[in-house]
Amino acid sequence: MPVLKRKHTNPPVPGPGSAPAGAASPDTLSPSTDTGRNGGGRKRLEETVTDLFDELRSPLLRYLMSLGLAVEDSEEIVQEVFLALFEHLRRGKSQLNLRGWAFRVAHNQGLKRRQANGRNLKLVSPQTNDAGSRFAAAPPDPEAQAARRQRREHVLALVRALPDQDRRCLCLRAEGLRYREIAAVLGISLGGVALSLKRSLTALIPSGQE
Repeated sequence: MPVLKRKHTNPPVPGPGSAPAGAASPDTLSPSTDTGRNGGGRKRLEETVTDLFDELRSPLLRYLMSLGLAVEDSEEIVQEVFLALFEHLRRGKSQLNLRGWAFRVAHNQGLKRRQANGRNLKLVSPQTNDAGSRFAAAPPDPEAQAARRQRREHVLALVRALPDQDRRCLCLRAEGLRYREIAAVLGISLGGVALSLKRSLTALIPSGQE
């Protein structure tokens, strides 16, 4: 993030009609005044972005990988999202629903990256590629491990078979986004979100187990 410093100038000699001593002129201040004259505003802004990064980094990575992006591409996009967020807040723009804002930017950047890559990318399982995970579970017995792997592969096959919009709605909902947030991220109506999720759940839940 850019380091912005206040410019220092020698105080002018007061004259008739001049501003009172200590008054700041817009021409003598750098953009750092956008976030507070004493630097406190900038510090709060950086703390806000850092807190959001800690909270949203793993969910954003999982969602980007669900779009079929590689871990490296997803990491790079997450960095771009939070640099954009810092600039968004530095300019004094809306702070409402920053989580939805971050997912929307990540979604758009992810689709652009996929198009730029120009290749068919395999859907990545968030469970087996969670970059935010730091702990490994104890290995189960071979039979249980095989059964769990078979179930996971079956679910992933069903998810891959979903239409793009239905799969994206499902992944965003799994990350805890509300219907209104999902609609804003994907640029669709609330009714469209509800219909996509209903189709997804109908496809994933076996008949008689709803």
